[in-house]
Amino acid sequence: MNIGLIFAGGVGSRMKSKKAKPKQFLEVHGKPIIVHTIELFQNTPEVDAVVVVCVADWINYMEDLTYKFRLSKVKSIVPGGETGQGSIYNGLIAAKEISGDEKAVVIIHDGVRPLINEKVIVDNIKSVEKNSSAVTIAPAKETFLIVNDEKKVQSVPDRNHSLIAKAPQSFWLDEILEVHEQALSDGIVDSIDSSTLMFGYGKSLSVVEGPTENIKITTPDDFYMFKALFDARENEQIYGI
Repeated sequence: MNIGLIFAGGVGSRMKSKKAKPKQFLEVHGKPIIVHTIELFQNTPEVDAVVVVCVADWINYMEDLTYKFRLSKVKSIVPGGETGQGSIYNGLIAAKEISGDEKAVVIIHDGVRPLINEKVIVDNIKSVEKNSSAVTIAPAKETFLIVNDEKKVQSVPDRNHSLIAKAPQSFWLDEILEVHEQALSDGIVDSIDSSTLMFGYGKSLSVVEGPTENIKITTPDDFYMFKALFDARENEQIYGI
């Protein structure tokens, strides 16, 4: 079984939306961003079910969207936790309830990353089946620096071996759930993402390359960039440009 876990637990304070909506519910061409994202999983045959982790006060709204846009693979909508790590843990628990005793791959993805494609999702699943993990990446296009607290450069990593971790990040469900529970037992509650948590517990990570436009919509600039890239994709389908 393959389960998409769509993380949409943030309130989007950096978006500064006048409508006071969490960023994942801002609309582009008549659909909230999160619907654009979930539809990618809905339309991927290899995905069997979807769990959505949502801001608690917006769960009813998310349920309405699920019905309105016929997102039939959404089997559970659960509230987020106090941290991103806590929110993902809540989603993993819901995914385990769906999978029961069946071995499952969980594909963890940001609700505000709608510019992936079916190939990335399938490549993640195949990588987990082969290597037990998949971290979607993009090549580093610019040189980045490692600095100390005094802002002095400590090292300059070779760009040829530098990759930017993105999403989705995918694992065997039982394995990542076990690591999350161990982290909570060890007092770790705010790991930056799933790959960081898994790496910290000695798990081997494999990478899958995703599209360069796989941005996370966090700021107004990101939002307008998404609209432009979305329009470009649509124009390519219609006009073949």
